[in-house]
Amino acid sequence: MATKALKIEGMTCASCAKAVERATKKLEGVTEANVNLATEKLSISFDEGKVSVGDIQTAVEKAGYKAISDSVNKTMKIEGMTCASCVKAVERATKKLDGVTEASVNLATEKLTISYEASKVRVVDIKKAVEKAGYKAIEEETTVDTDRERKEKEIKLLWIKFIVSAIFTVPLLYISMGHMIGLPLPGFVDPMMHPTAFALSQLILTIPVVIAGNRYYRIGFKTLIKRSPNMDSLIAIGTSAAVLYGIFGTIKIIGGDTSYTMDLYFESAAVIITLITLGKYLEAVSKGKTSEAIKKLMGLAPKTAIIIKDGKEVEIPIEEVEVGDLILVKPGEKMPVDGEVASGTTSVDESMLTGESIPVEKNAGDGIIGASINKNGTIKYRATKVGKDTTLAQIIKLVEDAQGSKAPIAKLADVISGYFVPIVIALAIIAGLGWYIAGENGIFALTIFISVLVIACPCALGLATPTAIMVGTGKGAEHGVLIKSGVALETAHKIETIVFDKTGTITEGKPKVTDVVVTNGITEKDLLQLAASAEKGSEHPLGEAIVKGAEEKGLDFKKLDFFKAIPGLGIEVKIDGKDILLGNRKLMVERNISLEKLEETSDKLASEGKTPMYIAIDEKLAGIIAVADTVKENSKKAIEKLHGMGIVVAMITGDNRRTAEAIAKQVGIDRILAEVLPQDKANEVKKLQAEGKKVAMVGDGINDAPALAQADIGIAIGSGTDVAMESADIVLMRSDLMDVPTAIQLSKSTIRNIKQNLFWAFGYNTLGIPVAMGLLHIFGGPLLSPMLAAAAMSLSSVSVLTNALRLKRFKPVR
Repeated sequence: MATKALKIEGMTCASCAKAVERATKKLEGVTEANVNLATEKLSISFDEGKVSVGDIQTAVEKAGYKAISDSVNKTMKIEGMTCASCVKAVERATKKLDGVTEASVNLATEKLTISYEASKVRVVDIKKAVEKAGYKAIEEETTVDTDRERKEKEIKLLWIKFIVSAIFTVPLLYISMGHMIGLPLPGFVDPMMHPTAFALSQLILTIPVVIAGNRYYRIGFKTLIKRSPNMDSLIAIGTSAAVLYGIFGTIKIIGGDTSYTMDLYFESAAVIITLITLGKYLEAVSKGKTSEAIKKLMGLAPKTAIIIKDGKEVEIPIEEVEVGDLILVKPGEKMPVDGEVASGTTSVDESMLTGESIPVEKNAGDGIIGASINKNGTIKYRATKVGKDTTLAQIIKLVEDAQGSKAPIAKLADVISGYFVPIVIALAIIAGLGWYIAGENGIFALTIFISVLVIACPCALGLATPTAIMVGTGKGAEHGVLIKSGVALETAHKIETIVFDKTGTITEGKPKVTDVVVTNGITEKDLLQLAASAEKGSEHPLGEAIVKGAEEKGLDFKKLDFFKAIPGLGIEVKIDGKDILLGNRKLMVERNISLEKLEETSDKLASEGKTPMYIAIDEKLAGIIAVADTVKENSKKAIEKLHGMGIVVAMITGDNRRTAEAIAKQVGIDRILAEVLPQDKANEVKKLQAEGKKVAMVGDGINDAPALAQADIGIAIGSGTDVAMESADIVLMRSDLMDVPTAIQLSKSTIRNIKQNLFWAFGYNTLGIPVAMGLLHIFGGPLLSPMLAAAAMSLSSVSVLTNALRLKRFKPVR
């Protein structure tokens, strides 16, 4: 099963998006097809054995649009070619690469022009493929961002079209309506003296405006013929009716019937086209602003990297950096890719990715995030992740996927937009005919017909949700909160209970040995030595704490004769012929070891928030080692903030109840789920859901993954494991719990914004269409002019976009 994003050209409104979805979903092998009008992208999941990208593109083309792969264009100089066979060999070699959409070689100029998907193939791969074929490829020109170029071109073209339309529409308006408000008209176009010149001058001024707006006719009638009309169809039918009526009137005037002189409809058509083109221009500019967050992220990575090759510093394009390369970074420079410090010390500013303002100290062995800024030292580090695997590339992909996804709240708008345009056309015909049959003249009926067509705005419906999701997810990324989908964004605002994992989430996850209590004649030193020897290979934070405690005291480790881990309970080992058990209370009870001697001590330690670990030697209790973990500084604040939002906070831990209660008291937890085995965490979440609550789970470890997946919203903490991130719906780049209320707040703000947008889009159409149909006129009110209808229609989609852009002001409460 493959998932692909294709750019769709030619869409103007929600009906277009619906038409593309319908056309692609019909294909055998397509399981999911989502079109985002704001990003103009189709996100499609399909079985490659049954359907190809070519088939999808053909289906989109048949629906009247164009689907293109998100590609990068490059030109490379090819050395070593001598004949046409060489050309074929290079083309064959490069076309074989997964992600290359087009490759053509010109023998005369010795150049390869190649289009490829940057997410699938890198420049290095292309060069290697050419080298394998026996030639050499040298990069020549800078990469062209085709998508950005296309958008800038579109914005420029819309502005030119608007200016051209306006230049001809202003004099047209003056000629057709100026005399009505007492403005002087030149004698040769005076309607009383020269009606033919008056009519012809209007027709001549209308033609350039119609040509400037040719796209509305081209796409509008094409989609109408294909039985999936869109917004362009409404404009095309409305303005064509006005122009054709005007031409009919002009012919009548030339024939001597001057009664049509004051009823030519040219100015309406011209003003409609001009205003809608202005609206489209403003819409394109605003749409560009909604995707600024992604552009910002993409602009973070440096273009080149300095690597150490054969002892020399070599500057290469970032695309050519490979895993294992040794990279040199000087103060003030950006880290090109992810890696691990090989030598040198420095502090690194990771704020652009994590939102964490304080620079992080880095020494040999520490991890480096690509695109972070080296503050003061010179370091050398080994590249561990390059290209699409870097943290930055993953963040960009997460944000792009989220922006391409749909929120359930948009479902109604989606359903309506599928039927919207045909219903509007039907209403326009019914209203026009209705008034004509009721005794009004043809001009009146035509006014009604055009007004209804022009005022309807499926654009606002289609843009209401995706624009807010784009700005919302982009804003989240800016603050180190990565929301993976529209569904997650919407669900987060409904959360009633949040479950926090204790270790590493509420606490630092770096426990220390605080007490060693002995019994049955063993010394503290021997007890710690045996416990540390037993835990030496352990990956459990508590085990690591004991090992560290022994190392700090300079103790030697003993050899193990036998080792067995008992999940959720502890470990069993053999040292110097002694059977040793090390673990929690449950383990001791299960093995029938009496804890009576140290019962009081262990309760006291637990009530102080420490975790007692019991050690038994040859089935007799030998002592307790207590380990404590410090609470993160913002845990209490974050939980207070969540309480302020009316959210119940629970804590889940494998610790005994007393220890859990002590920590819960420190931070203000409402519900404690203690002594929970790792495999039972998901069940505890299920139990809370069974109470009818929407539950979020916040965790960081591998053992949290099932619970994160079970919860309505899984939130993974950034310092956690890759597995936790995979299972989560929201990823927090930092380890700061204050980002949990930020995520909830952002969700609430975005959903509020979407509701406002949908209310406006539905409200506008629900009120606007009846007014255009002449509802007010029935009760003696005014009749809506088609020109006012066009202005209102243009404003409606721009206002939805402007409202979505207000989300950019979102600031998390710290």
